[in-house]
Amino acid sequence: MIVPAIGIGPLGSSEWNIGGLGTSIPTPNAAPTQGHSFGTMLSNAIGSLESAQANATQASQQLATGQLTNPTTAITAVENASLAMDFASQLRNQIDTAATTLFQTQV
Repeated sequence: MIVPAIGIGPLGSSEWNIGGLGTSIPTPNAAPTQGHSFGTMLSNAIGSLESAQANATQASQQLATGQLTNPTTAITAVENASLAMDFASQLRNQIDTAATTLFQTQV
């Protein structure tokens, strides 16, 4: 399962490409994505995070019940969900820090 990219910054959506085994290496010269609001991109990123967590849960349950014979698949799904959650947490911390700095700026 490939988690859709989160487009933030001048390099566009490929700058923050997170996901499964099928993700490609980010391209630094990619053009920025046009026509998407921050709210839409945030909603898509949260949906991707939920999808990664659901994938990890399903793979873990299949491994525990014997439906999944390759443990690498389950481990990869759980690790992808963990990394996606870590990324979302760090992104939230950075946004919070930026907002605090912005609100404390003297005009």
